[in-house]
Amino acid sequence: MKKLILTSLAVSALALGAFPVIAAVTEPGMLGPTSVGKIWVNVKGMTLYSFDKDTAVKSNCIDACAKEWPPLKAEKDSKASGKWTVVARADGSNMWAYDGHPLYTFLKDTKVGEVMGDNVDGFHIVK
Repeated sequence: MKKLILTSLAVSALALGAFPVIAAVTEPGMLGPTSVGKIWVNVKGMTLYSFDKDTAVKSNCIDACAKEWPPLKAEKDSKASGKWTVVARADGSNMWAYDGHPLYTFLKDTKVGEVMGDNVDGFHIVK
């Protein structure tokens, strides 16, 4: 009975705004299962890749490269959080980077968990 009363009080306090609301932080990627184990994937479960020619602040995959390797898009108002940062691209758009590596998906990965782009043209899965 005591537990029920305490639970009811906590629910009432939340409903009345006695505690601050904690906003959920949504990261653009997560560790997800693939054919090679758990690696970083986007929110749709598609494998994320880094590119050898990039730096922590610059994506060097542009034009035709970006068509085959779509950047992990970040909205204009996206904010860095922990190891997640935002990189401005030459075309004026933004993309996500993790631990200093701008991130991409691969056009030929058509199913969740595929890693067809690993070690292709300087791109590698992100672990």
